[in-house]
Amino acid sequence: QVQLTESGGGLVQPGGSLKLSCVASGRAFSDYTLAWFRQTPEKEREFVAAVRGRSGGSRSYHADAVKGRFTISRDNAKNSVYLQADNLKPEDTAVYYCAADSRIILSSLARSEQYDYWGQGTQVTVSS
Repeated sequence: QVQLTESGGGLVQPGGSLKLSCVASGRAFSDYTLAWFRQTPEKEREFVAAVRGRSGGSRSYHADAVKGRFTISRDNAKNSVYLQADNLKPEDTAVYYCAADSRIILSSLARSEQYDYWGQGTQVTVSS
């Protein structure tokens, strides 16, 4: 029911910024919880941030590793979710994925296996 298309990744120096975008197709976009995860070959998929749908008050949540540097936001009129990433560090290097789910509960926001829909991923590389 939902297709996700990501963009905005690239190569950036430490301390730089990127804005990742994910546009969704499907009905009732504003009802979905939207999230960003990241993954490297060495690690399991890691939760980055999520924003609830209307039933959850559109509240946002950020992992401790990115809190204060990354900001998730959504634009329901554009069927899009964004991740503004500032003050990037080399350890932020990963493939970033957007995800969506219509019924995820608050306690499961960080569990990747609970999301039904995923984008293709976009590479973020932070290096001098």
